[in-house]
Amino acid sequence: MKKNTGKPITATDKFEAFDKGPDNRVYVLRLYVHGMAQRSTVAIAAIEKVCNRHLHGRFTLEVIDITMHPNIAMDDDVVAIPMLEKILPLPKRRMVGDLSDEEKVLRLLELKKALTLSPEAKS
Repeated sequence: MKKNTGKPITATDKFEAFDKGPDNRVYVLRLYVHGMAQRSTVAIAAIEKVCNRHLHGRFTLEVIDITMHPNIAMDDDVVAIPMLEKILPLPKRRMVGDLSDEEKVLRLLELKKALTLSPEAKS
């Protein structure tokens, strides 16, 4: 895992994230936070926990503090924080707010599909 503040995604990152099959994909994620407030540290810990549990070292996490890099927040259209963005594999997707909901994070990462219909709803 790599944490940094605003390092651009390289061609190597994109190549490594190329679909090698669902169990071998490399994920490039960005987490936008506001300083090191409690909400920020909770968001960072929650994402690291999910990624370490489900991606087994196949991810890069960029943590961007918008107080230090407001221009990045403006360029990336950050409207609320904390915000997690899945850059790779494509398509890009975003999640804002409570990042401790593991089910929602897994759906964002496309590691868990939406809940299946109940047997009553199928008939």
